[in-house]
Amino acid sequence: MSLKIIKTDVLIIGASASGLMCAIESGRRGRRVIVLDHANKVAKKILMSGGGRCNFTNYDIHPDHYISHNPHFCKSALSRFTQWDFIALIERHKIPYQARDLGKLFCQNRAKDIVNLLLDECAPFNIDIRLKCQIDAVKKEKNQFLIETSNGLYSADSLVIASGGLSIPKMCASPLGYQIAEQFGHHLWPTMAGLVPFTLQPKDKERLAPLSGIALNALVSNQRAQFHENILFTHRGLSGPAILQLSSYWRAGESIQINLLPDLNLSEWLQHARQESSQIKIKTVLSRILPKRLVTIFIDQAILDTPLQQLSKKQQQTIILNLQQWTIKPNNTEGYRTAEVTLGGVDCNEISSKTFQSNKTDNLYFIGEVLDVTGHLGGYNFQWAWSSGWCAGQVV
Repeated sequence: MSLKIIKTDVLIIGASASGLMCAIESGRRGRRVIVLDHANKVAKKILMSGGGRCNFTNYDIHPDHYISHNPHFCKSALSRFTQWDFIALIERHKIPYQARDLGKLFCQNRAKDIVNLLLDECAPFNIDIRLKCQIDAVKKEKNQFLIETSNGLYSADSLVIASGGLSIPKMCASPLGYQIAEQFGHHLWPTMAGLVPFTLQPKDKERLAPLSGIALNALVSNQRAQFHENILFTHRGLSGPAILQLSSYWRAGESIQINLLPDLNLSEWLQHARQESSQIKIKTVLSRILPKRLVTIFIDQAILDTPLQQLSKKQQQTIILNLQQWTIKPNNTEGYRTAEVTLGGVDCNEISSKTFQSNKTDNLYFIGEVLDVTGHLGGYNFQWAWSSGWCAGQVV
């Protein structure tokens, strides 16, 4: 007795941001669409993002905010479905939103508003979303894709892989998309955790432990990039926006540089303070611009107890070096467990930048995070999901 095959025009693996956007657009064109996902909820990453308020895009979307071995690949999609297009969709659904620093846009109420928007957009086109569905095998026979699952056998004219990367396993991340890409002969760039906190060497961790919870504006850099945003000292190491950003440009064994006073000419500031009150101690004056706990850890007590009037040039240089040219070698990152994105993935040189179809297999598409395109922190990865999903949806 043969198994009943469920037939559809388009089958999308992954009820993700990109997958649902693709489903909406292909449904709008009259295509029959089924979306399969092994999770128990749709778009779980949207629900937990942005502290539960989803940083859904950014006012300043530009290809320079993306990392890829093919830096030109993202340009077409980002120009065809822009941040303004998604903002228009948000406004049409009357979802209140707010702009924060550096152009980041968040839901004013809750991230679930974005999920509800996507589901409401799916509804008129009868998009069939099936959850708790494990993919067992994917094959192509003649012009049809056959997908064996825990819920039965499916057949589709077009197959879209929107299964995401490896970041945040508790959100049901899986390597499935990469496995399917390899099965159909695609090259994969090595994957790594991106937008992720650093852990520290044991000695540094012990030394900096008292600073846990302190956040401050800093300039964080290495040979590849620099970011001027907040950093956060944690009980495990270093986090905060600037650290997360740099982590995507960091490689194991490398050091990073941190300027804890990036907006200050510390030499001139100390000279001015000396003119105002020469007898004040260094620890007192530095505590005006940095947390006292931090000052006592970064500067030797002997220097801290020195009055400004007696501060030598060598001591002043030591202060500047320790606070504005702090060099530290992370032990590692926290890995996929807390990473917001996955670097690397399906080689974009083997994918059409216009349609997102595989150059190796007709009617096979890859969109979203599974591709070797990784955005900066600040809504860029969600915009990539919307843009790549929208583009694929015009043709599948």
